[in-house]
Amino acid sequence: MSPPDGNAAAPVPPPAQSVYRTVSKDLPRVLRPILALDDFEPAARRKLPRPLFGYVAGAAETNASLRDNRNVFADWAFRPRYLVDVSRRSMATSLFGTPYKTPFGIAPMGISAMMAYRGDLVLARAARDAGIPMIMSGSSLIPLEEVAREAPGSWFQAYLPGEEARIIGLVDRVAAAGFGTLLLTVDTTTLGNRENNVRTGFSTPLKPSLRLAWDGAIRPRWLLDTMLPTLRRHGMPHFENSYATRGAPIIARHVERDFGARDHLNWSHLALIRRRWKGKLVVKGILHGEDARRAAEEGVDGVVVSNHGGRQLDGAISAFRALPEVRAAAGSMAVMMDGGIRRGSDVLKALAMGADFVFVGRPFLYAAAVGGEAGVQHAIAILSSEVHRNLAFLGCQSPAEVGMHHLMRVGGVPG
Repeated sequence: MSPPDGNAAAPVPPPAQSVYRTVSKDLPRVLRPILALDDFEPAARRKLPRPLFGYVAGAAETNASLRDNRNVFADWAFRPRYLVDVSRRSMATSLFGTPYKTPFGIAPMGISAMMAYRGDLVLARAARDAGIPMIMSGSSLIPLEEVAREAPGSWFQAYLPGEEARIIGLVDRVAAAGFGTLLLTVDTTTLGNRENNVRTGFSTPLKPSLRLAWDGAIRPRWLLDTMLPTLRRHGMPHFENSYATRGAPIIARHVERDFGARDHLNWSHLALIRRRWKGKLVVKGILHGEDARRAAEEGVDGVVVSNHGGRQLDGAISAFRALPEVRAAAGSMAVMMDGGIRRGSDVLKALAMGADFVFVGRPFLYAAAVGGEAGVQHAIAILSSEVHRNLAFLGCQSPAEVGMHHLMRVGGVPG
């Protein structure tokens, strides 16, 4: 990055200063080599046991959807505009009437507390301090009430079966905890065929074995930083938030009961949730315009266009490819997306394609594994600096000004 112009009247904004922070001596030593979100992945691979890294990194079957989530951004190039005064640009974005400091947040990720000590709290606190939303996963290992106390602006993601009693119980529990936004993930009709998990030794339930013990023993930093403190202070992790009551331990043989019976969830259940839930309601997993239109008819406040990080239906269209159709069908609903975002340029391409906001998953969990809360803060700072810088190159004062006129297709097959 070029040094700031000494004659410039406007001060250098905080996001731009964070570029210098990436190499600052104030950073923990383990974070100093991290200059981009992609740098967190190999660092996390070195720290995490093979089954846990494989669980986060892998997707379904051939990983085709996972690859396309990332590759699709290369099909579009920017058309920058210059000689525009962008000295007062801001990344501030409003969503559901709440102001956020950037147009991105942290996506829900299951069993985060196995990757970093109290991982959901680490992610939530970093997001709170950065002024961005964090979505807590329904398959988390920390009670949702703890996250709501630490970071009241967090959202909660629910995986629900088509059973009225269980739906009402969890919805009421989330409301009582103080969450204002409930996100229902709908693309888990059945469990994805995650062959990658089998190959790396991950299973649900997590089965104690000599191989699993060895995988943990050869990652002493993870053992000392995460697993041993968890067991010593909190006991064996449980799935805490699948329903209204505490779920099974992660090693329990009957743990799969917490994840089954979702194949009869349907629109009538969404209508029930809408009647019961008084806060903002978001549906995640939408890839088809007709589903977006029906969600709007049911009174949903927003949708997240997503293929679950490629972890469910292999070969499913990427969220980025689905965005224009969903945007056209969504009416006044907020349209968000996740999947494959690794750079500030990806954030802005998604906004240009029709998203109001985006969420990023794996890189933030890798950051938590590598550096705890400081790692997540560093990841947020990196992505913020890229978005802020690229707004200037596009000649935009705010994310709201980014549109299709800033993009040109340069590859792929026209949609």
